[in-house]
Amino acid sequence: MHNTLLLIHSLLRWAILLAGIWAVIRAFKGFSGKTPFTGADKKAGLFFMIFFDLQLVVGLLLYFVTSPVVKTALQDMKVAMKDSVLRFYAVEHITMAVIAFILVHIGYSKVKKAVTDVQKHKTALIFFGIALILVLLLTPWPFRMAGAGRGWL
Repeated sequence: MHNTLLLIHSLLRWAILLAGIWAVIRAFKGFSGKTPFTGADKKAGLFFMIFFDLQLVVGLLLYFVTSPVVKTALQDMKVAMKDSVLRFYAVEHITMAVIAFILVHIGYSKVKKAVTDVQKHKTALIFFGIALILVLLLTPWPFRMAGAGRGWL
């Protein structure tokens, strides 16, 4: 079960990155070009949020149910805080993920409530952009210590 959830979590990362890049690019183009906020702009943010919702559910299952790394870290937090990999998975990864998740949801809600198209694009750009940066920081890429040996999938 752990390996299946980990694979799903890894695949959803790519969906989040693609949807996030799509949402940020649309918001940037809309804000800089002062174009109307269209259904495609709304869908970009919606897909970003949906993929994030799925990712959070799978991530929480991994964190609280199946992850041997997190179980080890949570047994002795003093030791985990001294080990960069254990600390990453036990504290940093989940904290940044939850913050990014909240930003996407707040951003999507504020975009819906914004009055002008420029406000909608600007709000989307700010909230989705910060969330996307956090995703890039919280991902255990293969070139990072926390992702060493895991590969790109």
